[in-house]
Amino acid sequence: MNRIDRLTAILVQLQSKKVVTAQEIADRFDISLRTVYRDVRALEEGGVPIGAEAGTGYFLMDGYHLPPVMFTQEEANALVLGAKLIEGQSDHSIEHHFGEAMYKIKSVLKSQEKEELEKLESQIRVSRLPQPESEDFPNNFLATIQQALVDSSVLGFRYYANYSGDYSSREVEPMGLIFYGNRWHLLAYCRLRKAPRDFRVDRIVKLEKLDDKFDAEARKPFDSFMDDLIRGTELIEVIIDVDRQVSRFIGEQKYSFGFVSQENFEDKVRMKLLCPGLEYFSRWMTSLGDSSTVVEPPALKELMLKRLDELKKHYES
Repeated sequence: MNRIDRLTAILVQLQSKKVVTAQEIADRFDISLRTVYRDVRALEEGGVPIGAEAGTGYFLMDGYHLPPVMFTQEEANALVLGAKLIEGQSDHSIEHHFGEAMYKIKSVLKSQEKEELEKLESQIRVSRLPQPESEDFPNNFLATIQQALVDSSVLGFRYYANYSGDYSSREVEPMGLIFYGNRWHLLAYCRLRKAPRDFRVDRIVKLEKLDDKFDAEARKPFDSFMDDLIRGTELIEVIIDVDRQVSRFIGEQKYSFGFVSQENFEDKVRMKLLCPGLEYFSRWMTSLGDSSTVVEPPALKELMLKRLDELKKHYES
């Protein structure tokens, strides 16, 4: 990248955040801090009002805005791919807002670029698991949850517990969103349970952002919050070994059971999963037969023996 292009890109980066550190700029363009200082000085000499805070970073002064941003064809193509992923892995509220953003992006493209973008859009599909919709589960809460995260607002909703078939009213302090098991999950501090909890967004009904605010700064950082959730609440960490040949045929299934990561060995694959309960998980494990082995937790090993005993009695009778 030549220096003129880099200066323009730095200017865009400065407008993308409230404060940008010199190290962030250096890392993005693979340049030295000394070069960053020279580039920022060049922008200032060119009339760009850049402020700086010692030990914090650079920022654009209030009131300064760049003219409309132009996209390269490759950047526009990447946005199309992102839009397709949004369609496949999000709810209606996010799809609507992203769709409106894409209209604005397309409006600054040249005619030929628009035609090429339309062609690319018609040639990309994202497969998604079918999600039956009803008045009870309207599939449109992600935008509200995102705004609550920004505003540190308490959320109120009714939550459907799949294991019991019952609803319960909750007020929670939202801490973050995480996508696993092919579903969006809201991680939050539950005021009813007085502990961190994991709520599947597609089991939430009648959600609303309340006027009540909470002090997000007083809560643990998001990563620590998630660690606490995994260790001590509804999510259970499971580790299993699966024969390498068989592992190829459960690629889709594993995501429905909270697949997180895997480590490949010569003749087996070690998978890490997070699941809300071992009972249902043990029944899925039964379908894998002797091609899988439980590594952790011990409670799952005991459940597997129970499943085997049930099957033995069933067929003997």
